[in-house]
Amino acid sequence: MLQIAPSILSANFGRLAEDIQKVEAAADLLHLDIMDGRFVPNITIGPMVVEAVRKTTDLPLDVHMMIVEPDRYLSDFRNAGADMICVHWEACPHIERTVDQVHRLGALAGVAINPGTPVELLTDILPELDYVLVMSVNPGFGGQQFWPRAVEKLARVRALRGDRDRPLIEVDGGINRDTAPLVRKAGAEILVAGSFVFGADDPARQIEILKAE
Repeated sequence: MLQIAPSILSANFGRLAEDIQKVEAAADLLHLDIMDGRFVPNITIGPMVVEAVRKTTDLPLDVHMMIVEPDRYLSDFRNAGADMICVHWEACPHIERTVDQVHRLGALAGVAINPGTPVELLTDILPELDYVLVMSVNPGFGGQQFWPRAVEKLARVRALRGDRDRPLIEVDGGINRDTAPLVRKAGAEILVAGSFVFGADDPARQIEILKAE
């Protein structure tokens, strides 16, 4: 079943609780981008904001850790309320250990790959994952243009998964009413959407459009 995960990176942080309320009924989960200014050229939020979001909604929180040494902070984000924790393959030299740590904390474990990272590098870890996040932009900023080759990468993840129903396949970057049908056809099951949702007057209606498309 298709799930839509609005990214709060594009929300109004001065009215974050209000923006979350606007999408709560239509969304399936919330996507929270954690950036450290080292792994990506931007700095966003930490555990305190995740904890504040947790207090405003019952939606599952999908925490996307675009940081170096994510293992140091897994328990902090889990304690703050993360239900799903996604780390980048490129940032984890011992990826199996990191995934195991996420599971031991009681969260769902995901691994993200950048546009330049081959899907096939996930082969050995794939059975251990709850979800895979294919980046359809280079991570670091919201509002970027969709990278077309991500469609083919999504299809390769689906082929690598075979006839199993896990891990779920998530896509993040440039998702709108034009790109949503492309990624859905290629196998994406969770669509992260930021500016398309929160940049509109009626964010809930935008989610409905993505699901309909």
